[in-house]
Amino acid sequence: MTGLRAAVVGGGIIGVAVARELLHSGAAAEVTLFEKEAQLSTHQTGRNSGVVHAGLYYEPGSLKATLCRRGVGLLRDLAARRDLPFDECGKVVVARDELELDRLKAILARAVANGVPEVRMIDGRQLAEIEPHALGVAALYSPTTAITDYTAVTHALAGEFREAGGRVLLNSRVSSLAEDGNQVTVDTEGQQSRYDVVINCAGLQSDRLAKQSGDGRNPRVVPFFGAYFLLKADRRKLVNGLIYPVPDPKYPFLGVHLTKRIDGEIMVGPNAFLAGGREAYKPWQLSPRDLGDTAGFPGFWRFAAGNIPAAIREGRTVLSKHAFIQAARDYVPELSVEDVLPGGRGIRAQAMNRDGSLVDDFVITGSRRIVHVRNAPSPGATSSMAIAEHIVREAALRISA
Repeated sequence: MTGLRAAVVGGGIIGVAVARELLHSGAAAEVTLFEKEAQLSTHQTGRNSGVVHAGLYYEPGSLKATLCRRGVGLLRDLAARRDLPFDECGKVVVARDELELDRLKAILARAVANGVPEVRMIDGRQLAEIEPHALGVAALYSPTTAITDYTAVTHALAGEFREAGGRVLLNSRVSSLAEDGNQVTVDTEGQQSRYDVVINCAGLQSDRLAKQSGDGRNPRVVPFFGAYFLLKADRRKLVNGLIYPVPDPKYPFLGVHLTKRIDGEIMVGPNAFLAGGREAYKPWQLSPRDLGDTAGFPGFWRFAAGNIPAAIREGRTVLSKHAFIQAARDYVPELSVEDVLPGGRGIRAQAMNRDGSLVDDFVITGSRRIVHVRNAPSPGATSSMAIAEHIVREAALRISA
């Protein structure tokens, strides 16, 4: 796949990383990046908590595990090369009782199998030394888990892409992709251009663009919002790094946790609840089209029917600030509702199967000359440059087949 003209749709961190990799690897001679917004990293990337995941939870040998560990190294190298913020503040996954302790031991086994450096179990006394205000019977400690600024990372990647000759077209919404023989026509609302290969990294809109181009309807994106609070400046001392709960297999989402951000803010959250639209960042925003797509998707109703306790739990945090903060007080008891201010809100592009199951790993589909990145969940930002390597190799294999 050398000497080709390529296009990438989507200016989030993964789309920018893929565009850069196409040029840096020599896979393409000319690359154009299309982004529908006026700037890069507007959606999921720009609303990310900034955690650089170490690879604790993922099934050993899975694409998630492999790309996460590779991605951490590439991200650390980029941060050093481009003078980007990168802080190994560390993370504790806190067990509140013996049942959670058993789950924690299983996570440790996965982390060790994935090659996470320096990860270890600590007891309650050691937890108090690392996070004096956290409470638990034990914790998994990952000292190399880090935080960064993913918007800054995206712009650094875009800078290297432009330096290599890449072209970024902002305010350019791609309305359709059409493969015809050895070419793909990209339509940006009436203006057409042709490429040898196109990679769809449109995030929240990726499934729609995939379906329009002739790819399968599933998995579908179902948008879930996550809201945060921020600790007041004089209460940031309650948290030194990252304080996470032990994942509960009964619930599809992790639950409220406490996260130090690279700018010094401490985030409390997020919760997870069905959003009023794929880009509905305000509580009162509703998209009839997006809600209609969700309501008309049988997979959503199967998911909802199987997760009623989770909906009740998350619904309480949506309706009640006290319930939201109480979830965090399970780990930091000194926290109170008076300690927090309203924070941001993001939308997760949650891929869902028709049977109602959530898609947990990366999903890449498409044809010979169109590649669709249909699911790039957490640790997608951490893994972005490794995902880019994987996608470019996949595209090369398809074209040469």
